[in-house]
Amino acid sequence: MENKIAIQGIKGSFHHQVVLEYYKQDLAIDECLSFEDLVGSLLKEKSTQAVMAIENSIAGSIIPNYALIDKYDLQVIGEYHIPIQQNLLALYGQDLEDIREVHSHPMALLQCMDFLQKYPHIKLVEDKDTAETAQRISNQKITGIAAIGSEVAAEMYQLEILAPSIQTIKNNMTRFVILSKQKVEIPQADISKASLKFELDHKRGSLAAILNVMSDCKLNLTKIQSMPIIETPFKYSFFVDVTFEVYKDYEKAKSIIKIMAEKFKILGEYKNNPI
Repeated sequence: MENKIAIQGIKGSFHHQVVLEYYKQDLAIDECLSFEDLVGSLLKEKSTQAVMAIENSIAGSIIPNYALIDKYDLQVIGEYHIPIQQNLLALYGQDLEDIREVHSHPMALLQCMDFLQKYPHIKLVEDKDTAETAQRISNQKITGIAAIGSEVAAEMYQLEILAPSIQTIKNNMTRFVILSKQKVEIPQADISKASLKFELDHKRGSLAAILNVMSDCKLNLTKIQSMPIIETPFKYSFFVDVTFEVYKDYEKAKSIIKIMAEKFKILGEYKNNPI
């Protein structure tokens, strides 16, 4: 099968930017309208791997995506972080005074509100996808309307950046995970991070005991996310990311946690890619 990567959104999106930077080549892309479609692309083997946003330094975890990875037994085989730089894009030959409307995903509009409020003459219009808006402006040669998007989108759709880095919070990072339907063999020497899921009894100190095991085995807990178990009110599953320098330390912790926790599951073991 052709090496094709599934992304949420279209070419020019931040998901596409991750593909270009992580794989360091311009691979075939399966453009998916939603994260559910992205998972479907993997399960139906339309793609070999997928890139999925999992958390943002401002907005926090994308909890439904944790649930999708778990539900469909997808494997996390890598990760990548990118800074989210939002730019105001429009057809060449215009300036800010020519722009009547800005069309973009509501989250992108919200991220750039301080900048946009400086231009009260510009109407804000919510759209479903930032890169798709840029593509439409380019294809239909629409003047007077701007999009919000990445430098990749500007270059891909031949749009001018009227204003760079217009997001209110300048240091805005998003973490993406690389997913596969099947487990990918990674050399043990390259494995320095793991994503795990487990459930615990409703007993005092049960989570603290697990965390103590991780600490005693020299694991660094980089992420913990709880999620309600729908069938059991007020019982939670936990998704954790841990990093480690020595694989044997991780193996020891894993063997102990398997005994202590319920429904222990390895979502992925891969190379740590720090910011």
